[in-house]
This record gives sequence, structure tokens and C-alpha cells, in this order.
Amino acid sequence: MIAPLRSLLTRWTAFVPVVAVVLLVLTWGRDLPGAMVALVTLILAGAVLAAVHHAEVVAHRVGEPFGSLVLAVAVTIIEVALIVTLMADGGAKSSTLARDTVFAAVMITCNGIVGVCLLVASLRHGLAVFNAEGTGAALATVATLATLSLVFPTFTTSKPGPEFSTAQLTFAALASLVLYGLFVATQTVRHRDYFLPITCQGQVIDVDEHAHAPSARDARISLALLALALVGVVGLAKGVSPTIESGVEAAGMPQSVVGVIIALLVLLPETIAALRSARRDRVQTSLNLALGSAMASIGLTIPAVALASVWLSGPLVLGLGPTHMVLLVLTVAVSSLTVVPGRATPLQGGVHLVLFAAYLELAVTP
Repeated sequence: MIAPLRSLLTRWTAFVPVVAVVLLVLTWGRDLPGAMVALVTLILAGAVLAAVHHAEVVAHRVGEPFGSLVLAVAVTIIEVALIVTLMADGGAKSSTLARDTVFAAVMITCNGIVGVCLLVASLRHGLAVFNAEGTGAALATVATLATLSLVFPTFTTSKPGPEFSTAQLTFAALASLVLYGLFVATQTVRHRDYFLPITCQGQVIDVDEHAHAPSARDARISLALLALALVGVVGLAKGVSPTIESGVEAAGMPQSVVGVIIALLVLLPETIAALRSARRDRVQTSLNLALGSAMASIGLTIPAVALASVWLSGPLVLGLGPTHMVLLVLTVAVSSLTVVPGRATPLQGGVHLVLFAAYLELAVTP
């Protein structure tokens, strides 16, 4: 009885991603009735959990920090494809879509994911301990990318409104790619030890606690199923977005809330994976996932939309408004104070979560 149950629990992570992609193909571009929306939501939740499982298998095989990088980049590449697809559909809302999505990703990762992981780890283990050098480098890169891409367009004068000129957009895209490439090289080659989990005594943990790493074949299968699951998550999230939009409109909230909800759905696999690492006292892995996702979201999205703007009609608004700029500055300042000591208490986690709650509140009632 127990053996078949275990076998079933093991197999569901293999067939749910396939079911999610098949359902995505059958429902793409169609208006969904209430019962179908409920089914899509159920499969979407299963695909998220399957993605987390397969990401952990791949991460265990390749080790840190490569495992965190795999999930962050995979999610972001598919997210970028979704943004460009939605922008190609046109409409008045598409001009700010890239900006709203990227800023939502930064707030969710730097305040939401970081906050809940620091809170859980510090409550469970007394202190949340991480490597200040690696985390500080990641935070500096995120802050620079966010300022170049989301703040400067508000103050440039080459074009009216919070937009870049063609030359400025080209520079921002190239700078984003260069900075992201330099960070990946630093994280995986030159200073890999800065991004590995550490003990309370500051000793690097370079060996996972599991007894046996998965085989190369199992890791390749999990990598393929991870890609399928992420395609299903992003695609099905887009499929339920009309229902979300209707609900948001009926509640009298601004349409920007839709972007926040979609971003939360897309980043759910990374959130669960980061939280699991925090519970295991691998806070550095959690921070790698959070800040790496924020960095990949900017470093890959801005070049992609810059390239897409060549054939897409309409303006590309990237500059943030005053309220969001204040939130970004406060996030960078608080994150810097959190990172410098290399350890955090529940207070730091609570501060980040309050900032995230403030962002959500201002998104609902600007």
C-alpha cells in the first residue's frame, strides 16, 4: 500500500508538466468558462509544485550556486517571452507592461521573498546567516540595473515623457547584458565560494546534506520537465489573466494590479524553492534565488524589449513614478543595511515584509 502511494507521489511531478502544456495548447487564446478556470488554476498550482521539485533535482546535481541560477534564468526567459507576446498584442496597456512587470519582480524578490526567508530562517535557527560579499555584490548589481533601466528614463530629456531615446535604450540594454554577464561569471567561476551557504561560524558549506546526488540522466529529465512546467505556469497564468482582469475591474482596483498578480504567479516556483532552502538553514541559497531572479528579470527583459521595440508599434514607457521611485530607494537602503552584517534577525525580515506590504497597498490604492 505504501509503496504504490510513494510511486504515485513520485510520478505526478512527471505528468503534471505535460498535462499543463497540453491544457495550455487547448485553451490558448480562448475565453474560459468558470469551470475551466478552476481546472486551469488547479493544474497551474500543480505545475508550480512540479517546477520546484525538478529545480531542486537539477540544483542537487549541479550544486550551488548553479542550481539557483538554473531556476532564476529559466523562469525569467519564459517571463520575457510572455511580456514580448503581450506587447505584440498592442493596446494602450502595453506601453508600461515591461516597466510594471520588472518593478513588480524587483519588489516581490527583494522584499517579499527575501523578507519571508529571513523571517523563517531566523525564527527557526536563531539567526539567518549568509555571505555578505556575495549577497552585497548581487544587491549592488540589482540596484544599478534598476536605476539605469527604471529611474533614468524619468529624468532624461531626449524624448518627452518617461521614455528613453533609441541611443539611450540601446545603451541601457547593452549595459544590462554586460552587468548580468559579469555577475554570472563572478557567481559561477571567479568567486563561487561567495555564493555558497555558510554556517554560523562562517564556514562554507559546499556539500549538500542529501546522501546521493541524482544521476546525470535523472537531472536531464528533470531539466526538460522543469522547462515544460515553467512554460505551463507562465502560459496558464496568461490564460487566467482575463478572469483576473475582470475581478480586478469589478473590485474597482487599477489595472496595474493584474501585473502584480501575474508576477506573483510566475515567481511562485522561486518563492517556494527559496523558502525550502531557508527552512534548511541555507539562507545564501534563498538570497541567490531572490536577488538572482530580480537581476535576471531586469538584465534579460530590458534587452529583449529594446530589441522588440524595433518592430513593435507604440511607446515604451520605462520610467517609474515618484511613489515607486521612493519605494525602490527605500528597498535598496534597507537591503544594504540587512546585507552588511552577514546575519539577520526576525526584525530585518519583518522590515522587508512591511515594505512589500506597502508596495501591494499602493498597487491596490495608488
